[in-house]
Amino acid sequence: MLTQFNSASLNNHVTRTYRFNNFGRSCVDILAAEQTPEAKDWYQGTADAVRKNLRHLLNRPGVERALVLSGNQLYRMDFREVVAQHEANSAEVTVTTVRREDAPRYGILKVDASKKVTQFVEKPALDALEGLETGDGEYLGSMGIYLFNRSVLEEELLQSDANDFGHGILSGLVGRRGLFAYVFDGYFEDVGTIGSFYQANLDLTDLLPRFNFYEPLAPIYTHPRFLPGSKIDDCTIVRSLVTEGVILNQCCVERSVIGVRARVARGAVLKEVLIMGADFYQLPHEVEADLAAGRPPMGIGEDAVIERAIVDKNARIGKGVRIANEKGVTAERIPLGETLVERGIVTTEGLSHALRRHTAEAICVLASSKALSPVWASNRQRPYDAQHSLSSGTGLAKPSLPRRPRTSWKTSSAAPGATALSSM
Repeated sequence: MLTQFNSASLNNHVTRTYRFNNFGRSCVDILAAEQTPEAKDWYQGTADAVRKNLRHLLNRPGVERALVLSGNQLYRMDFREVVAQHEANSAEVTVTTVRREDAPRYGILKVDASKKVTQFVEKPALDALEGLETGDGEYLGSMGIYLFNRSVLEEELLQSDANDFGHGILSGLVGRRGLFAYVFDGYFEDVGTIGSFYQANLDLTDLLPRFNFYEPLAPIYTHPRFLPGSKIDDCTIVRSLVTEGVILNQCCVERSVIGVRARVARGAVLKEVLIMGADFYQLPHEVEADLAAGRPPMGIGEDAVIERAIVDKNARIGKGVRIANEKGVTAERIPLGETLVERGIVTTEGLSHALRRHTAEAICVLASSKALSPVWASNRQRPYDAQHSLSSGTGLAKPSLPRRPRTSWKTSSAAPGATALSSM
C-alpha cells in the first residue's frame, strides 16, 4: 500500500487489521513516500508512486503479475476472474472497466469484439465522445485498476516519465501492447470527493442497498474493536445504520449512519447525517472537566439539530446547535470564517484540502477540531456560547475556543481481498 498525505490513521488501521499467520506469504506492506538517492520529492501521481517503489515491489521470487488498485473506491470484486481473462487473452495489460453514462469523469475505452482496447481517452470533453460509446449507448469507464505482466510494468515505467497511469501510461499502450478490458458489472463507486463519499454512505441505509454488506460468502473485514453493543434509550430511528458501541438517548435519527462510539444526547435530531464516531470514550471526570471549562463534551449535545452533514470523528457539538444549509448555498467557493463552501458543501478548509489531495450537493462537513456552540440573541457569554454566527444562513457558529490541531480522516475503502499494490 503506497501512502503519502495525512496517512497516519490509515497506516494504523491497516497494520492493526490485516495480520496474517507466520506460515503463509500473505502480507500488507505500507510504503510511505520517502527520499532516496534517485528521487527526493513526493509521489507525483499513481505511476510515479509505483515507479519509485519498483525495487520493493518486484524483487520478490515468483512474482509474475502486479495488480494496481486505487485507494478511494468502494466495490466487491473477485480478482481471480480478472486474472483468468488476462491469461485467456494472453494479455500484457488488463484494465477493469464499468459501464457509465457520465463519461467525462472517467478514462473511456473503445474495445473490439475480443475486448482488446482500440482507443483510450482520459476524461474526454463532451465534444470528444463521438464514436467511443458501446452498442447500447453507454461508455466503458476505467476503474483505475490495472493488471500488468511484471516485465511490462517494469519496462513501461522505466521508459516513461509519465506521472499517472491514466494520463500518461495507458494511452501509449494502445496498438503497441496487448491491452485488454475487463468489464465489471457489480456495484462500483469512486468515493474520492465529499459528495460521492457522503452519498455512498447514505445509500447503505436503503432497504435494499446497491452495495450489500450482508453477503455471507463475501464478508467485509475490518479492525476488530471488541466494543459493547449499542445502547438506545427511547429513541426514534428511521432507516438508519447504528454501529457498535453507540449511545443514543431520547433522540431522533432519520436516514443516517452513526459511527462507532458516537454519543447523541437527549432531544437531538439527525437527518441524513454521517457521523464518523469517536476513537475513544470520554471518562466521567473528563466530561466534568469539559463542562467546567465551558467546552462541549465529545459527541452530539442536547437539542442539537443536524441535517445533511458529515461530522468528523471526535467532534464536539454543543447543546442547541443547529447545523443546516438552510439557504442552499451552492457557490463554488465562499469563505465563511474558518469554513468554506465548495460546490454547495460546507466544510473546514483543512478537511476539504485533505479530501482533494486523496482524490454537488448541499452537505455540511465538520472537522473534529471544531467545538460548535449555539449563538444566543443577546450574544452573552454562557457555557457552550460562541461569539459570532456565520452570515451564509448555514446555522454554523464560529467557536470562541482556542484553535487546536486538526485531525484528519480517510475516504479510502478498497475491495476486500485486495492484497496487491494500492496507490493513494
